[in-house]
Amino acid sequence: MELILLRHGKAEPTHPLGDASRALVDKGSKQARKAGRLLKAAGLVPEIVLTSPLVRAVQTAEDFCHAAGLPGPVIQGWLACGCFPETALAELAAFHDFKRVAIVGHEPDLSRLIQWCLGAYGEAIEVKKGSLACLRLSPPNRYGTLLYLVPPKLASQEPDER
Repeated sequence: MELILLRHGKAEPTHPLGDASRALVDKGSKQARKAGRLLKAAGLVPEIVLTSPLVRAVQTAEDFCHAAGLPGPVIQGWLACGCFPETALAELAAFHDFKRVAIVGHEPDLSRLIQWCLGAYGEAIEVKKGSLACLRLSPPNRYGTLLYLVPPKLASQEPDER
């Protein structure tokens, strides 16, 4: 399975109802759409998009799906902030029939998942807001191969913007 990881886009710094209600700002929506267009242009769109239930992640996933020409995302509670790598891999086992799966989530969860799968330690990986990463996973082994890590600045270098 190829596992695409997309960190939610830039969100408002605070919300009166708490962290889970923080919405994307315009820049965050643009980051998500650019990521979707990039993968569509590269022929690397996922078959399914799973997202954290937090507002900023759901909005990122919806913008990404729309730009990539995909049906809407599937909300997964286990992707909320604080997801451990072992939990993520156990939950992803239910999607083994898919060749390419995308998850939209949070930091430090995404960087920890990448590090866990690569056998890296410390703070070897940082997934910035709006970044895309992809791992090739080989179950039942936890280890994977990093296929790409694209920061949002590179994703925004689309041909029509040069």
